Amino acid sequence: MFKNVFGSGFLVRTAHVILTWVITLILFLHDTELRQQEETGQLVQPVLFVLLVLGSVLLYFAVSLMDPGFILSEDRDLQFTLGVTEEQQDMIPPTTKSLRQRRCGHCLLQQQPMRSKHCQTCQHCVRRYDHHCPWIENCVGERNHRWTGFSSAPSWQQWLRSDGVLLAVAALLALLSLVVLLLLGSHLYLVSLNTTTWEFMARHRISYLKHCGADENPFDRGTFHNLWGFYCVWGTVVWEQVYFREGSDQV
Repeated sequence: MFKNVFGSGFLVRTAHVILTWVITLILFLHDTELRQQEETGQLVQPVLFVLLVLGSVLLYFAVSLMDPGFILSEDRDLQFTLGVTEEQQDMIPPTTKSLRQRRCGHCLLQQQPMRSKHCQTCQHCVRRYDHHCPWIENCVGERNHRWTGFSSAPSWQQWLRSDGVLLAVAALLALLSLVVLLLLGSHLYLVSLNTTTWEFMARHRISYLKHCGADENPFDRGTFHNLWGFYCVWGTVVWEQVYFREGSDQV
């Protein structure tokens, strides 16, 4: 029982929550503007701050515990993958015949949906796999990718004065904010191109991309449509249909 709990990311999530609330307590226990406003009865900003921290923690748990798009049943998922007709399959260039038989040797899936990848840590194939994030101890995939940027966004305000502990807190927050902003910027860039971290880093090894040119992306539908589809369109996407439609349009 305990092995399963700790193996599921319990320690990582616990450390995240403890760090978040310790920093929050420091800001309220020391002589900060937050504490001064609390003592004088000006509760708007302190309450708003606590609600933002609470919302950040809840969103963190939602993202870390959410199903990122695990492929659990081969029979159930074949109905999505087989949305591509046999005629479209016959149009595959000879160099990409391996697209017909994308088989996972770990899950023993005979046909992986396009853009999915097996995660060695989670032991599942994940739809529209982006990467495995150790901070949330979960994969980032089709179902939770849009929420990861919000869960990482800093909800802190710089209500800090010249104090040793507060200075350390400020330095820690500045470092974490820099990392978060870099991650947010890189993921927004990838989303605007409708590509994933895995596809961006390993396109030369991916069967459905290695025959494409360096600047060619069969899933790119323009920046606006890419962002709109990522943030506003819900549900499972049949990427095979997008892939073959783009290929037929180019012909």
